[in-house]
Amino acid sequence: MTYIIKQLADQIGIITMNNDPRRNSLSLEMLREFSLAFDELADQHARVVIIRSNPGAQVWSAGLDISELPEPGKDPLPYNHPLEQLMRKIEDFPAPVIAMIEGTVWGGGCDLAFTCDILIGSPQCSFAITPAKIGVPYNATGLVHFLNFVEMNIAKEMFFTANPINSERADNLGIINHLVPLDQLETFTMKMAREISFNSPLAISVIKEQLNLLGKARPMNPFVFEQIAELRRKAYNSHDFLEGKNSFLEKRHPVFKGE
Repeated sequence: MTYIIKQLADQIGIITMNNDPRRNSLSLEMLREFSLAFDELADQHARVVIIRSNPGAQVWSAGLDISELPEPGKDPLPYNHPLEQLMRKIEDFPAPVIAMIEGTVWGGGCDLAFTCDILIGSPQCSFAITPAKIGVPYNATGLVHFLNFVEMNIAKEMFFTANPINSERADNLGIINHLVPLDQLETFTMKMAREISFNSPLAISVIKEQLNLLGKARPMNPFVFEQIAELRRKAYNSHDFLEGKNSFLEKRHPVFKGE
């Protein structure tokens, strides 16, 4: 099965997630195909890229494939994980990447969406970050992505409750750039993509890199870095991590012990 469909026309690249039966979960194979698609679009000098789901999909992405998470004792999302590599590839891509979001976005799908340069959503879109429901620790990169989009108190609410932020609230919070009626979503997104493609690709590439560098300009002393790493180890070595993963796969409510 092809999990990713890549198209290029008029210097506009379109990457379509094509695994509706699995709610576009970010399996290792899908992430591999995603990465290859971006490599090819870079070689083809795409001036803008759109990431989307199939029309009518209720879920834009369900996030990481829980069945592929490691057993406790191993970091579930290390620096070299394919999702981390894909997010860095999107950040480093020399042209803007637009997330056209129809449907709900969960967990690692939020990381994917929030790494994009521009987010355009329909009223059906929502965003939920769910590690607390399955006992999974979150890495610092993902937390930074959230803090680039929402204020600290909103990030805490999303992480602590795991409840979705609906499209209207996401629009009010500035999580999405534009909230567009579903029947106009594709037309609106393509219009913006064409406008971008007509502008100077070199200027846009340089400005994107400058903005990304400035967005990362947050000094962190070694003590804080080590403290964050230790907190993550505490979570992925825990009973709760194993219980969360097993309960999800067994389709039952987890029984967390906080240990």
